[in-house]
Amino acid sequence: MLKQIFILLLFCLGIQLHSQEIGFTTPDYKAIEKEINDKNSKFFYPKLMERLMKNDTLLSHDEYRHLYLGYVFQPKYNAFWTSPDEEKLRTYYDKEKLETSDYDEIIKLSNHSLYDFPFDLKHLNFLAYIYHLKGDETAAKITSFRFHSIMNVILSSGDGKKCETGFHVLMVDHEYVLLSLFEIDSKEQSLVGNCDYLSFEKGVYNVDGIYFNIEKMLENERKALK
Repeated sequence: MLKQIFILLLFCLGIQLHSQEIGFTTPDYKAIEKEINDKNSKFFYPKLMERLMKNDTLLSHDEYRHLYLGYVFQPKYNAFWTSPDEEKLRTYYDKEKLETSDYDEIIKLSNHSLYDFPFDLKHLNFLAYIYHLKGDETAAKITSFRFHSIMNVILSSGDGKKCETGFHVLMVDHEYVLLSLFEIDSKEQSLVGNCDYLSFEKGVYNVDGIYFNIEKMLENERKALK
C-alpha cells in the first residue's frame, strides 16, 4: 500500500523533486550549528521551526536544509525515534482498503506524530494521501510540499555513490522512504564507516547500491549510551 501512495502523490499532486536543479552540497554542520543558534540569523532555529509547524509554504530550500540538518543539534533529536501512535497507525497502513470513516482518525494520529517529530516522512506521506482521498487538495499539497522539501534536502546533501558523498539522513527509516519513492528494492544493508550501504540486486538498476551518511545518527547513539 505504501508504494502505491508514493506513486499517487508524485503524479496526482503535481509536486516534483528538483534535486537535479539544486545539485548537491556536502553539509557543513559547524556552519549550520552556528547559523541556527544565531538570533540575528534568518536561520535561527526556533523561528524556522515555528514557521514549519504553521505549514509555511514560503520556506526556502536553504531554510529547510537548516531545519532538517540542524535538527541533529536539538535536544529532542533521537535517531531511533518511533511514533507514539505507531501501533494505531499501523492498523490503517495494513488495510487493503481504507474506509471514509477512517480518514479523520488517521489525520488526528498523523498530526500528533508530526507534532512530536516534524520530519516523520512516512506519516507525512500518508497524511498527504489521506487529505487527497478526503478531497482536501489544499491540505494535501501543503503536506506534500513539506514531504518533498525534506526529500530535496536529503537528495541535495550527496549523490549516494560513495560514503564520502552519501545522502545525509536523520534516521534509518528515511533511507527506505527514499528508496520507496523511486520504487527501488534493497537486498542488503551494511555499515561502511559512517555510512549505511544499501545494496541492490545486481543488474536491476544503474548502480549496485546507495550510501547514506549516518555520522550524526551514530553520534546520537553514542550520547544515548553514555
